[in-house]
Amino acid sequence: MQPADDKLTAALAAGSRVTAHESRCGGRDLTDQIQSWSLERSYATDLPDAMRAFSGSAAAQLTLETGGTGGVSAPALYSPWAKRATGDVVRPGQSVVHRAGLDAGLLPAFRGRVRTRAAASGTDTVSVTALDGSERLQGRAVLPRPDVGFRTNRPVATAAWCVDELMRQAGLHSCPPPRAPEFTTVDKPLSVFYASLHGGFAATYGTPLEFPDASDYTWIREGAPHSMALRPAATGLKAVWAPRSRIIVPGTKLYVEAWVNVAEAAGNNFEIRLQLDRKGSGLGYLSCKVDFAAGKMSVYSGTEGGAGHGLVWTIDELRDPLLRSVWHLGFWIDTGASGAAKARPTAQVVVTDHWGRHLVRPVGTITEATADQTPAELYKVQLITDMATEAVQITSDVDAMPADAAIDQQGQWTRAVELDDATLPLVSIPRVSGSQWEAVTEIAKAALATAEFDERGIFKWRNHLRFRNTPTKADLTLTTTREISSLTISEEIDACRNHVEIPYKDWSKVGTVQSDTLAGSVVTVPKSSTVTNHYAIAEEEYDILPPVTDDDEVIMEETAIRFSKSKSSGNKAEKGAVEVEARRVGGVLSVRMSNRLTVPLYTCLANGTSSSLYLKTTRPAKDPVERRATSRDTVSQAHYGVQQYIAEASEWIQDKAAAESLATTLVRAGRYPVPLIGDVEVLYDPRVQLGDVVRLKDSSGAELDTLCWVIGIKASGGAGGAVQQTLTLRGTSYNGVPVDSGLTPDPPVG
Repeated sequence: MQPADDKLTAALAAGSRVTAHESRCGGRDLTDQIQSWSLERSYATDLPDAMRAFSGSAAAQLTLETGGTGGVSAPALYSPWAKRATGDVVRPGQSVVHRAGLDAGLLPAFRGRVRTRAAASGTDTVSVTALDGSERLQGRAVLPRPDVGFRTNRPVATAAWCVDELMRQAGLHSCPPPRAPEFTTVDKPLSVFYASLHGGFAATYGTPLEFPDASDYTWIREGAPHSMALRPAATGLKAVWAPRSRIIVPGTKLYVEAWVNVAEAAGNNFEIRLQLDRKGSGLGYLSCKVDFAAGKMSVYSGTEGGAGHGLVWTIDELRDPLLRSVWHLGFWIDTGASGAAKARPTAQVVVTDHWGRHLVRPVGTITEATADQTPAELYKVQLITDMATEAVQITSDVDAMPADAAIDQQGQWTRAVELDDATLPLVSIPRVSGSQWEAVTEIAKAALATAEFDERGIFKWRNHLRFRNTPTKADLTLTTTREISSLTISEEIDACRNHVEIPYKDWSKVGTVQSDTLAGSVVTVPKSSTVTNHYAIAEEEYDILPPVTDDDEVIMEETAIRFSKSKSSGNKAEKGAVEVEARRVGGVLSVRMSNRLTVPLYTCLANGTSSSLYLKTTRPAKDPVERRATSRDTVSQAHYGVQQYIAEASEWIQDKAAAESLATTLVRAGRYPVPLIGDVEVLYDPRVQLGDVVRLKDSSGAELDTLCWVIGIKASGGAGGAVQQTLTLRGTSYNGVPVDSGLTPDPPVG
C-alpha cells in the first residue's frame, strides 16, 4: 500500500472522490491537455487461475490521449513527423510520469517510457502508450557462469543474486555500483573487481575461486549496509576471487573499498588481501586491514610466506561503541611507476560512518625494503571478514584518494531495486538468452516469485514465502462502487491442489571435464596501446579466468599468455608489463591486452613459435540428474481426491530443500478451494498496489466481507471525470475444512 499524508487519508476515509491527476512527458506538464488516461498492471502468473497462490512478472502500461494547445492540434504538435521541438515530448523512449488521486492530494501512479504514439489525422488527439521500468530491461541478458559451484557442490549464487545482477546491467542499483564498469583507454579508471554479495559469491567483475560452506554464513537483509550482505557465522570467513583484469604492479593506483556493519559481526577484523603473481613461484601481497577493537586501519606490502611491512593509522571512532553500525572502508594505494624494477607503495585510508562523516587520514609511503614489490600482475582477491559485508570493489588507475562525496559515492547513484530474502541456491548459474526482462520473468516463474516496478519506478522482487501463511489483516479496506447482489462467488475443485511435485536438477555427481587449446597466431601489442582478440568457445563451457602471464619459470596449469619484446628464438618473457582482461559473452571470449611499456610486445613462445593464448576450459562431465520434491495434504485428498500440480522442469531449481519449500508452499496455498471473486469495481483508491491484501466489504447485496490479494489493477479517467478502478482479486483463505455433517456420501461406483 502506498503511504499517503493525513489530508489525503482523511479524504479517502470520508468517501470523497473528487479526482485529479498530473501527467508529464519529457519533464513537460501536459495535464491540461490530457483528454483521457488508463493504467493497467497485473501479474503474468502461470499458476492455475483458481489457486490462492500467484507469481510472475508485472509490467504496467499507461495510455494517454492528449489534445493540442495554443490553437495547434495534437497531431501537428506530437505526430511522428511533427517538428522535433514539440514532437520529442512524446517520442518513443521519452520519459513519462503520471500521478493520480483526489483534490486532497496526488500519489505516484506510473513512471516509465513512451513505447508508441499514434496521431489520428483530422482529429485533435494523439494516443501515447508507455511501459514502466520493464522497458529499460531490453538489453541482452548476460550472467556469469563460474565452474567452482558445481565442482565443489556449493551454491555460488541464488535467484536473488541473478535478478539483482540483471538489474545492475540495466543501470538499476540496490547498492553503490561499480565506479568504472567500462574500459576506455589505458590509464583511465576501470573496475577490476566488484562483488555485491547480494545472495551469491558470483561477481559482476571477477570470478569466484574459493568460498565457504553454506553453513558458515547467511545472507541478511536486516542489518545490511544497503540491501543484502554476507554475514559470517564465525570469525575469519574467507572467500577468494580472480579479478576481471590482471592489472600490473608496479604501475597502477588502486582504490579498494567495501561496506560493512560492525553490529552484525562475529568479531572485529576485516581484510582485503591482494595476491600478486611475480616471476617464478613467489607471490607478493598488498593487505588492507581494519581492526575495529583497536581502532586501527593498515596497509601492508610484502612477500607471501615471507617478510613485509606497512603503515598503520589510528581512528578512535572505529572502536566507539556508539558507532558500531554501518561503515564504508576505503584504501588508496599507489604501487609505483610502470616498468620499475621494484617499488614501495604509497597509501592513504578513509572511513565513513553511518552519518556520512568522512574520516580521512594522511598519505604515507612504506619505507622498509621488505615492502618492495617487483613486477607482477594481480592474481587473486581475498576477503577475510568477521562482519556483515556488502559491495566490495577495486578500481584501478585512480590517481588520488577520491574526495568528499566521491569517497563513498554519495549522490552518485539512486537505489532503484528492493530485494527479498535469497532463495533458490545455485551451484551452476543457468544460461540465459533474450532480454534482461525476459530472463527476470523466467526466474520469477521458476521461483514462484513476483517481479515488478512500483509506481515510483522502484523494482521489487518478492520470493515465494510471501504466501506461505494466510494473511490475517488487510492493508486496506475497500468498498464496492454499487450493490453487487448479482455478484457470483464460485467455488471449484480446480482451485484445489493437494499434491504438488517440483522438479529440480541434482548437480552433486556431475563431475568436470577439462580441456586445453593453444591458439597459434602472434598478437602484436604496440607500445602504450590496447589490442583485443576474440576466441570461439563452446556454449557449454564455463567462464574462463583472465590469463596469467607466463614467465618461463613455472609450468602453467591455468589459462595463460606470454609476452616478449622479440619474436626471435631465445626471447625472454616479460612480467608486469601488460594488463590482461578476459570477458565471455555466449560463445565468444574477448581478451583485452593493454601494453604499459613504451616498446611493442608480442605473444610467442621462448623458441619463437607463434602463440597468442593457452586456453584452459571446463565443462560438466554429464548432465545433472532430474529429481522431484513432493508435498501432499492427505486430509484434503480425503475430501477432494488427489488434485495434482506438477511444475515445469527448470534449470533454476537445483536444491532439494528449495524444491521442497516450493512444493510445501504451494500445497499450503492450494490444499482447499478458495472462493473465486474475479474482477470487482471498487471506489477509487490510489493507494492500492499489486500484492496488497485488501478487505472487500459489501453489506447491501452479497454480504461480502473477506480478505483478498490484489493481482491486477485497472484504472481510467478523463478530464474532470470520475476515475473507474477495477481490481483483479484472489481470495486468501478457504471456508474451513469440510465436515459433511449428517451426510453419507455415495461411493463412486454403485
